[in-house]
Amino acid sequence: MAYAITRTCCNDASCVSVCPVNCIHPTPDEPEFGTTDLLYIDPQACIDCGACADACPVDAVFPVDRLRGPDVVYGDLNRDWYRDHPNDHSWGAPSFPRSLPGELGTLRIAVVGTGPSAGYTAQELLRCTSAELTMIDRLPVTGGLLRHGVAPDHQSTKRIAESFASVFHDPRLRMHLNLEVGTDVTHEELAAHHHAVVYAVGAAADRRLGVPGEDLPGSLPATSFVGWYNADPTVPADTVELSAERVVVVGNGNVAVDIARILLTDPDRLAVTDIADHALAALRRSRVREVVLLARRGPEQAAWTTPEFLALRRLPGVELVVEDHPQVRAAIESAAPDSRAALLAGLPLVPTGEGVEPGPESESGPGRRIVLRFLSAPVELTGADGRVSGLTVERTVLTADGEPGGPTGERETLRAGLVVRSIGHRGVPVPGLPFDERTGTVARQGGRVVDPATGRALPGAYLVGWAKRGPSGGIGANRACARETVDALLDDAVARVLPEPSAGRAEFERLVRRRRPDAVGLRELRAVDRAERERGAAQGRPRVKLATVAELLAAGRRR
Repeated sequence: MAYAITRTCCNDASCVSVCPVNCIHPTPDEPEFGTTDLLYIDPQACIDCGACADACPVDAVFPVDRLRGPDVVYGDLNRDWYRDHPNDHSWGAPSFPRSLPGELGTLRIAVVGTGPSAGYTAQELLRCTSAELTMIDRLPVTGGLLRHGVAPDHQSTKRIAESFASVFHDPRLRMHLNLEVGTDVTHEELAAHHHAVVYAVGAAADRRLGVPGEDLPGSLPATSFVGWYNADPTVPADTVELSAERVVVVGNGNVAVDIARILLTDPDRLAVTDIADHALAALRRSRVREVVLLARRGPEQAAWTTPEFLALRRLPGVELVVEDHPQVRAAIESAAPDSRAALLAGLPLVPTGEGVEPGPESESGPGRRIVLRFLSAPVELTGADGRVSGLTVERTVLTADGEPGGPTGERETLRAGLVVRSIGHRGVPVPGLPFDERTGTVARQGGRVVDPATGRALPGAYLVGWAKRGPSGGIGANRACARETVDALLDDAVARVLPEPSAGRAEFERLVRRRRPDAVGLRELRAVDRAERERGAAQGRPRVKLATVAELLAAGRRR
C-alpha cells in the first residue's frame, strides 16, 4: 500500500533524500519546489518501504490505508497531483556535501537568530565544515517562529525543533541568548570576532493597512495576536481583549486562518497544547461567536494553503460560510478542479449586511461561525469609548487578471470589537547593514549582503530565511535557503575573501559577559526546557511556556 503526505507537511524535503525510487516530488531541484502546498508521493511508484515516514520530522507521512476521517482526502490529493504533473521519477545528477580545504583552518561563524532558518544554517555548517559556531538570540529562549509563530494546535509541526536539538548541543557551538545585536553588541564587533556573520532574523514587522483609525485600541497586527497566544515574552498578557461577539481578520493567508481557528476552537481542545496560560484563560471567557476573514480579492486569489483550509472546514462546532456576492458565486461555480475557489464548493452562501448574525444556539452552546468575505477592502476603523467598534469596508471588483479593480463606492461598516490585520510581514533594519526600504529586506544578492551603492558584497556578511528572501515560504523552505547561503559563504572562504577576525572566541565571550551579564547559554536553556516540560507534565500538556523574560531568566538560574 502506498504512502501519502498529509497536512502537517513542512516541505523541508527530508523525505525526498531517503526515497529509494525518487517518487516524492517536487524535489528541491524542480521548479515547483517551495510553491506547492505539500510534497506528494506517487502511489503508482511508491514501493511501501516507509523510509519517508521514518525521515519525516513532523509525522506527516502515513500509509494510505491507515488514513482515517478527514485525512482520507490526502490519499486523493497525492494521487491527483500526479494526474496533472506526470513524472517518470528519473534521477538527476548526484550532489555531494561541500567541504573545505584543510589549509583554510577552522572558521568561526556567528549565526544571529535561533529559528528554523538559523537551525538549518547551523546544521549545514556543522555537517560539511569544521567551523566553530556562535548562535545569538535577543530572547532568553530559542525557537523563533517554531516557538512563537506556529499555532499551538499544530504540535506535530513543532516537532521539527527536535531535529535542531543535536545542533544546539554540538560541542562546536556556543549559544548566547538574551543578547541583542545592535543594542548589546554591534555588527562590527561580531565581525571582529568571526570570519562571517549570518543573519537569520526573520521579518519582524507587520504591513500596515494605511487607513484612519488603525491605531485605535482593539486594532492589532497579526504578530501581536500570534505572539499573545504563543507566550512571546515581548507581547503582554493583556494585549488581546475578547469581549465582543465579532472579530474581523483582514487577510486570508495561513496566519489569518490560524487566528480564526484559535478564536473559535473549544478551549478544552487547546488545553492539551502549549498555548499560553493567559491566552487559554481569555479564550475560556471569550464572547467571540463570529470571525470574518476579509479579503480585497476573490476566492481564486485566496492566500491559504489547501491543507490549512481543509482543517478549517472540519473545525468542530464551527460553521464555515461564504458571504454571497455575484462575482464570488460565479467564481465558485466556474472554478477549475483543485483551484482555490473549488475548495469553497458546497459551503453555505449567506447574505451580506449587519443583519447577518452568528448561528443559532446548539446543545454545545452559542453557535459559532467563520465568514469568508471577499471583494472587500478596509477603508476606516471606527471607534467608540476609546476602542475599535467597527470596520468600514468598500466593495471591489475583479479585473481580468484577478486583481481588485477601482473603488465601487459601495461601503458598509461591520460591527467588530477586535480587528486583526494579517496582510503580510516586513523586515526591519539590522543596525550596521544596508537596508532596502522598497523590499523591506537587507540589501543582498543571493545570500550575500551587498552595498546598494556599488552592488559589491560586504565581506563576511550573509542572510538566510525571511531576512534574505522576504516573508515567503514556510518552515521547510528554509532548508534549501540555508544551503544556498552556506554555499555562498563556503565559496567565499575558498576564494579567501572572508576577513580574518582580530579577536577570538574567548574574547567574544568576555565581551558578552561585560555587555550583558544576564545573557544565558545552553545550560540555562536546558533548565528552562526542563521547567516548562515539568509544568506541562503536571497538566497533561507537552509543556507550559514561561511567558515573560523574568520568568525565563529565573528558570534558567534554577539549573
